[in-house]
Amino acid sequence: MSENKKGNSFPADLRVVLACIGFILVYVALIWLLGPRLARVPHMPDQGAGWYFWKLSEPTMMGRLTAWGGYILHQLANFALIYRAKQLSVRSIEAGGIRYSNQLHKINIMALMVNAVFIVLHLLQTHLWYDGLAQDTHVFSSLVSVAILLIWILMMETPRRGLFFGVKVPIRTEVLEFAKKYHGYYFSWAIIYTFWFHPTEASLGHLWGFFYLLLIMLQGSLFFTRMHTNRYWTLLLEVLVLVHAFVVARLQGAGMWPMFAFGFGSIFVITQMHGLGWSRLKRAVILAFYLLALFLVYRERGFSHVNEVFRIPVIDYLGVFLLTLLFFGWLRVLRLFSRQQKMDE
Repeated sequence: MSENKKGNSFPADLRVVLACIGFILVYVALIWLLGPRLARVPHMPDQGAGWYFWKLSEPTMMGRLTAWGGYILHQLANFALIYRAKQLSVRSIEAGGIRYSNQLHKINIMALMVNAVFIVLHLLQTHLWYDGLAQDTHVFSSLVSVAILLIWILMMETPRRGLFFGVKVPIRTEVLEFAKKYHGYYFSWAIIYTFWFHPTEASLGHLWGFFYLLLIMLQGSLFFTRMHTNRYWTLLLEVLVLVHAFVVARLQGAGMWPMFAFGFGSIFVITQMHGLGWSRLKRAVILAFYLLALFLVYRERGFSHVNEVFRIPVIDYLGVFLLTLLFFGWLRVLRLFSRQQKMDE
């Protein structure tokens, strides 16, 4: 007998994911419905690239206290849950340890409840005091934190799907184990920091951004469930960044949307669609459609601009190698310190 009740075609973790997506959609809809209340919030004039518009022209003490206080409490709560989950993972089943299954564990329910409480609090905080962390930090800190998260995923998934058209690149086992062991902490920081960075404004870019962030936050609450490692679900979370980047670029109106659409599209056809068990023919057809779309867009845009398509892939693949070197170097430093301590003893 499987873990699911007989006759029920949807595993428990999938049902929870669908229910949570429904909750996220309601939350995003609520941001949209309440959006007109923020129309009178005073902002400073847009000052161009690198400027974040959605912050008070005159910051307030309560705005800062509630934004940073909410973020810190939310972050610490998630770090504590991750730490507890790791403790449970090393125990035997008889001693109360956890194994992967289609059922949610108590700690998953706690994580979902904690995140639900804090995302509602952030909505209230915006409408009472408005400012997010953007008042005190640079907009690039938010963008780079999520970019590193996506690069980290590319690195961790390399043994399963390769990096370039299914071809695997050599990454030391110890580096991959380190990345998998600590990825939860970094991912939690990147998503929760970015979530509290923005006030819950109702622009289309904000709505898509919150929808995407909350899906990743949901994924972070699903540790030890099979949905957490479902390759179609995790691929969806990776690919949705294309939609978000495309929407934001179109709204900015600077004509940069092809760089994001085809940049992230390139990563999909080069890396992400491999490792799913798709036939060579299916992958070739997808690649052909991608190249056709690329040709049609740049025939009108001008082939002299096609270099912009390669910017995001080059940054991401260089990022994979740099992150690998960083982890390798850190592990070497730790090993040297460990040897030195043994010699001193």
